[in-house]
Amino acid sequence: MLNRLALGTMLGVLILADAAAAEGFTPVTDRARFVSLIEGRELTRFGIRLTVEPDGDITGRAFGRPVTGDWAWQNGYFCRNLSFGAEPLEYNCQLVEEREGTLRFTADEGAGIYADLTLR
Repeated sequence: MLNRLALGTMLGVLILADAAAAEGFTPVTDRARFVSLIEGRELTRFGIRLTVEPDGDITGRAFGRPVTGDWAWQNGYFCRNLSFGAEPLEYNCQLVEEREGTLRFTADEGAGIYADLTLR
């Protein structure tokens, strides 16, 4: 129960609900473009530091806990399996958008909540 509460808190911190903030983001529609953006860089946000590798691995830390997983590009979406500590997160395909060193990942193929991560 505590792990679910911690995960819910983390997701609450990540979620930005203002639709107007979407202005200026450009969709990333193919794998090659996505790889060119993430290769050799980290995705960061307060309390989060992730490496998304071109070979499909995801590693990092979020709020002191390990994050592991894998990803694939499917039908124009970033589809990932993730675990936050020992807690598996639900498989999800996400719309990816870019703007000035930031990648926005929007769950449920662009219909869900989103998180902005800075490329470093």
